[in-house]
Amino acid sequence: MHTVKTRLVLACCLVVATCPPAAAEPAPSAAEVARARAAVQARAKALGAASVRLATANTRLDDLAAGAGRLVEAYNGQQVRLAEKRQRHAIAMERLEAAEAKVNETKAAVSLLAAQSYSGMDLSNPMVSLFSGGAGFEGYLHRTAMLESIGHEQTEKLKQVRDTQQVAAVLRAQAADAYNEQEQAAALAEQAKAAAEAAVDRQQRETEQIEAEKAALEKRVDAARTQAQRLARQRAAALERSRMGRVGGSAARWMSSGGAAGDIAANWALSQLGKPYVWAADGPSSYDCSGLTMRAWEKVGVRIDHWTGTQWTSGPHIPLNQLQRGDLLFYGRVTSNPGDIHHVGIFVGKGMMVHAPQTGDVVRVASMWRRDLVGATRPR
Repeated sequence: MHTVKTRLVLACCLVVATCPPAAAEPAPSAAEVARARAAVQARAKALGAASVRLATANTRLDDLAAGAGRLVEAYNGQQVRLAEKRQRHAIAMERLEAAEAKVNETKAAVSLLAAQSYSGMDLSNPMVSLFSGGAGFEGYLHRTAMLESIGHEQTEKLKQVRDTQQVAAVLRAQAADAYNEQEQAAALAEQAKAAAEAAVDRQQRETEQIEAEKAALEKRVDAARTQAQRLARQRAAALERSRMGRVGGSAARWMSSGGAAGDIAANWALSQLGKPYVWAADGPSSYDCSGLTMRAWEKVGVRIDHWTGTQWTSGPHIPLNQLQRGDLLFYGRVTSNPGDIHHVGIFVGKGMMVHAPQTGDVVRVASMWRRDLVGATRPR
């Protein structure tokens, strides 16, 4: 009996020994893998959505700057037109004053002639003339001939009075037209000023909001990136800041020892680095884009308006592969409306320009290559 029990126990042990244990869940588990894959997809989706919003924000900033630039340059254009109208009115007033002086002069000559001719003599009584003067009948004939001559002269003088009065009337009308045009230009300039102020205020306000949104988006994008991607982006940003610091921090790198007009204009503009952008300003402590370029070319005796609209036509248009230092680079759109060109910079070499960018920024060196680059001009 004991032997049988012993055999049964041994058999059970053999069965247990030969049966493998239940298979353990491999690590990581399928559920863990699924969760990881879902997390990757979620991060990728978040990265894509945030990146799109970030790109949209950057585009919005560019559009805000361009819109404000157009309105600022529209104001500068109205100021140029107003100056022209004021000059035209001043010239018209000078001509009118000269014409009125001529009218008064001819009137005085007629009055003097009449006084000399008829003073103390009743010409309606020929006997007075016959016996006056002590020369008898011959003296009378002589005096009659003289009076006829004086009559002709008086007629000519009266004709001159009429002519000068007509000229004065024409010039008075021209002066009135010039005054009305001046008043209209002044009103348009005020409207353009108000529009520019509103655009710049809107740009500053929305720029602050967008920059805050960009900062939040950057955090979300970074959270969705791998550590390697974050490090790569941070390194790229640091390199860009370093490059811009080297570019914008020293004018010496871009200075030229040449004496050409373009070199002198470019070198002077580089000497203004760091001065703040203020719309409609033309120095010496602050500038907008066309104010900086106007003063730069003024240093070499070339007079251009404080307006991108006429600076674009201030000289021949230069192919971009033939640029020289000092050439003006324009941004916007080329249309029949000169106000659609809204920004200008000065080429300093190696694909770079010096410019006054926008409100909240300073005169700096930057790449000339922007999506709204339309061409270049060499003032003369």
